[in-house]
Parts: sequence; C-alpha cells; structure tokens
Amino acid sequence: MKVKLSVILLSMMLITGSCGNNKSTGSNNASETTIEQPVDSKMVIIAKLTVKAEKVKDFTEAAKDIIAKSNTEEGCVYYQLFQDPYDNTKFVFVEEYKNQAAVDAHFAADYFKAFGPKIGDMIVGAPEIKVITVAKEVIQ
Repeated sequence: MKVKLSVILLSMMLITGSCGNNKSTGSNNASETTIEQPVDSKMVIIAKLTVKAEKVKDFTEAAKDIIAKSNTEEGCVYYQLFQDPYDNTKFVFVEEYKNQAAVDAHFAADYFKAFGPKIGDMIVGAPEIKVITVAKEVIQ
C-alpha cells in the first residue's frame, strides 16, 4: 500500500496550536470548568516537529513506515503526517484513536518505539506533543 504524505497550510498549524490554550475565566470554582468524560473517550494526538533541511527527504521516507503500520492498528482511526507548504521543514502528525487503550497499544508497538531513535538526528529540538481526550463529539 502506498502511503501519501499530505500537505497542510500554515494557518492550520496555527489553529491546531491554539486549541490547547483554553483557559477558564471568571470564578475559580473547579466544578465550573470540569468536563465529565465518557469512560471510552476518543483520543487525538497532535505532534509538531521541525526537521533539519538536509534531512527532510530521509524523514518523510522514515515516516512512511510508521504511518502505514499505525493505520493498520485496530484502535487507530487515522494517523496522518502533514507538511507546511511554506516551510518544508515543519511537520505535524495528527492521530485519532478509539480510546486510551488504543493509544497505549500504539505506544507499546515496536515500530513506534523504534521511530524516535530513527529520526533523532533528523529533527531540531524536541517535538511538541499534545494528547487530547475528546469529551464529546458533535457532528452538525
């Protein structure tokens, strides 16, 4: 199966970056900001990283394997890699899993464990990773 690397606009990267910054305003009453989550909540992972310019091709080749294998995991809804068209060294992995157990299974996979060391010399700094629990999904 051929894996396609998708391209995302810089504005989408900025929007994604602002999603985790919701702060409660008003009262300090914790009950006002608590969201009751279903036991089997969907999970979304957003991982932003910068790749050394001379390693972009090597990185995209290395990513094809983890993308293909992750998308075959039973609990994985999707696992995609996006590249900024204005700065080809910036990438964002966007992943969705059925629940926490699926995330745990992904993190335990041998190919996942091997991916970090494989790309360690290709990236600049540490990736920015956000793990999001979907409390409620509304489709309109």
